[in-house]
Amino acid sequence: MSQILIDGLPPSEADLHYLALVNYGAYTSFRLEDGGVRGLDLHLQRLDTYAVDLFGDAVGQDRLRAIVRAALGPRRDAWIRVSLFSPDIWSRTPSAQVCPKVMTLVAPPPPPLATSMRVQVRTYGREEAHIKHTAIYGLIRARRLARQAAFDDALFADAEGLISEGSTWNIGFLRGDQVTWPQAPMLSGVTQSLIAQGLGGVGMTGVTAPVAVTALDQFDGAFLCNSATPACPILAIGEHRFATAPAVVARLQAAWSAAVPQPI
Repeated sequence: MSQILIDGLPPSEADLHYLALVNYGAYTSFRLEDGGVRGLDLHLQRLDTYAVDLFGDAVGQDRLRAIVRAALGPRRDAWIRVSLFSPDIWSRTPSAQVCPKVMTLVAPPPPPLATSMRVQVRTYGREEAHIKHTAIYGLIRARRLARQAAFDDALFADAEGLISEGSTWNIGFLRGDQVTWPQAPMLSGVTQSLIAQGLGGVGMTGVTAPVAVTALDQFDGAFLCNSATPACPILAIGEHRFATAPAVVARLQAAWSAAVPQPI
């Protein structure tokens, strides 16, 4: 069973009315593992940055922690989504400077996205891509069209063919022991950051550089990552196929798991 609370309380009818009509806000999501969260500090920093950028006032990390703890109760394993919104902001009245409300959704942990993926390149870029915002029409539409074309998901590239990110995940490209992260407008994911921090411990390195759809043959493989899926091999991007490399994916997962879960 999932549970939604707003500022630690059951949602009011007014809040639900607003959320049904206005899609202005931001969020982060993560897994609670035995009472801890990998990269919790990064998730909280993300939320406070979003609060200032989108609403004008920070929530404060201590308050965010308290709200999440209250939402979790005695649970030791769960999936948590923490969203920011404000009923003071509407399309005709967008100028309020306020501390946003905090909505929590607690649910059972979801399975990974997949054990492997075939993705279709879609010419698309998320609006204000550095923010994990709630305006997700474009990415759902892209994923839907990709699946209608017999692919598993969508990979975004700009009009010049530079790759950025997937629908709900980051992508990394492999060449030997090196991971190349695309240099493009995109959301820097927490799981991506944790993998990058742990690469040295598994004998790998990482760089950030432009990656063009026309240059895929320069790489040995590719993988996707997000909070539900630490590392999943990408078997094909469009018609370009990659060889499977289970040992490399295991090293990437080990780089991610080196991040110790932080207590809330």
